[in-house]
Amino acid sequence: MYGWIFTHLPGPAWARVVQSTVLVVAVVAALFLWVFPAVAPYMPFNDQTVGEGR
Repeated sequence: MYGWIFTHLPGPAWARVVQSTVLVVAVVAALFLWVFPAVAPYMPFNDQTVGEGR
C-alpha cells in the first residue's frame, strides 16, 4: 500500500518523501483530533473494577 502511494505521488523522489511525510502527519493529526476522541467513550479503559470503599 505504501509503495503504491509513493509511486503515484507526482514529482522527484525528494518531493515524494515530503508529500508522504505531510500525508502521514495529516492522518495522525486527524486520528488524534477526531477519531480517538469520538471512540474514547466506548472504550473500557476508564471503567473501574474496584468499588469506592467505605
